[in-house]
Amino acid sequence: MATFILGLVILFVGAAIYGKFCEKVFGPDDRETPAYSKQDGVDFVPMRGWKNSLINLLNIAGTGPIFGPIQGILFGPIAFITIPIGNVIGGAMHDYFSGMICLRDGGTQMSSMIRKYSNGVIYKVYNVFVCLLLLLVGAVFIYTPGDIAATQVFGFSGLANDPTTWIIYGAIFVYYLIATVFPIDAIIGRIYPIFGAILMFSAVGVFIGLFVHGYPLLNIWDDWQGVAFQAFQTVDGAEVPFSYGEYFASGHFLPVFFVTVACGILSGFHSTQTAIISRTMKSEKQGRMTFYNMMILEGFIAMVWAAAAMGIYNLGIQAANAGATGTVGAVCRDILGDVGGIIALVGIIVLPITSGDTALRGLRLTISESLHIDQSTNSKRLTLSAIIFALVAVILVFAKMNAEGFNILWRYFAWSNQTLSLFAFLAISIWMYENGKGKFVWIPLIPGAFYAFITVTYIANAKIGFNIPWTAAYVIGVVAAVVYVVAICAYGKKRASNLLRK
Repeated sequence: MATFILGLVILFVGAAIYGKFCEKVFGPDDRETPAYSKQDGVDFVPMRGWKNSLINLLNIAGTGPIFGPIQGILFGPIAFITIPIGNVIGGAMHDYFSGMICLRDGGTQMSSMIRKYSNGVIYKVYNVFVCLLLLLVGAVFIYTPGDIAATQVFGFSGLANDPTTWIIYGAIFVYYLIATVFPIDAIIGRIYPIFGAILMFSAVGVFIGLFVHGYPLLNIWDDWQGVAFQAFQTVDGAEVPFSYGEYFASGHFLPVFFVTVACGILSGFHSTQTAIISRTMKSEKQGRMTFYNMMILEGFIAMVWAAAAMGIYNLGIQAANAGATGTVGAVCRDILGDVGGIIALVGIIVLPITSGDTALRGLRLTISESLHIDQSTNSKRLTLSAIIFALVAVILVFAKMNAEGFNILWRYFAWSNQTLSLFAFLAISIWMYENGKGKFVWIPLIPGAFYAFITVTYIANAKIGFNIPWTAAYVIGVVAAVVYVVAICAYGKKRASNLLRK
């Protein structure tokens, strides 16, 4: 338990110090925000600070900070340290600067930010990449909440041949369509406070339950080999439990852990969501709370679920190889009882739904902005949304009907999610060079270089990628990280020099 508490101290103290530092580097001021200068009653709408923060939290916190840590904790208690450190210097910083730059540049979407702070080739690659990711997010965040609702709340089978599965998916689809098309304050702004209350009950309830129930958690100085969690591997034809130490030794912590945990540490998807909120903020000075601190809260959610999963694995309440959905249900019911567990499950279902709706909204905005498609009326927004939803439906049906469909979908989602952050780190770096902050470019370059290594190494080795042996994949990853840093520094200095000549 001590390592878990230490991790929380790192998370919140680190956020207070580094968040303030990032804010000072950016330098928010009192200029008029796009919510006022471009107010249109649909996407550019001034909203209160607490509501912007809550909406942003619900936008970014999908099933990633729950499902990811449930699998990531199998690497052992080191997760309680790597999650908060990565969140403070990587994820929260990424969200803050992405949101603030989009805000200062007129409430642009991330595609416009990438176009402004890179070149035409990178911009085109980004547009294709972000559209594919947002489609995957839309599909994943219908699939996972739908299955949790079907199996853990209503007691249905959740199978592809069960009509109730598709009815639940259809209900989520209808909500997504409404939230994607109508003005942000008409739907999202009104119901998110209710969703937020349920979410906080879920997260705080599980957190308190960890201590009340005395869940046994390992420390980094404990014997990882001596504690067998309830998962199994086949040895000489027999199913035997194996330990955190064995999993860590054989599981390639770098890069697998950082792709698996994803949203609790860093998520490229978040930049597409902070861009949406940049259009509803009344003041730049709200940015630290809205962008940076909300990512810290997502890190807290990830820490709580990592600890809860470890606790029930160690107690033998749930087998680690029984699936994330079952683990979620087991934790909620064991800690909060039947009624409280159902309420907590509803909060967990809310998380992906409130990310999926704005993911598809962000996709609509990105496509319309990039292709200059008029979105001034409901009918025009509905037409573009219909095309997007048809593509999401195709992906969803494939994932549900194919035995390995969801695993394939999740792996591509997790990898592309992290890879997308590299574009944001690039743009943040160039923005710093162009705005006289070149001496602080290490802020985005450190996590950028690390995740260039992580994502390239992972896709080089993965079966969904190039299936290259690990040794060669690691070499390729290191080279990619070096090239990433050198190219950005050279390009950034060139852009800054050109600006000085003008």
